Amino acid sequence: MARTMRSDARKKDTREKIELGGLIVKAGLRYEKRALLLGALIDAARRLKGDDGERSRLTALGVEAFGNDDQ
Repeated sequence: MARTMRSDARKKDTREKIELGGLIVKAGLRYEKRALLLGALIDAARRLKGDDGERSRLTALGVEAFGNDDQ
């Protein structure tokens, strides 16, 4: 049973990483260097702390991008 739980957890983790990679592609950043991507994500995480306005602005951008999936 423990083996099955570990396997399921690994599959879930793998799926999540694949989905997160898809976000990088969707954002048009597929060919950027990993260091740049990590730096951008760290910067965004810092800017989001305690800034509900920035969180709302970035969420709206994401919602719009997901809304354009059929185009």
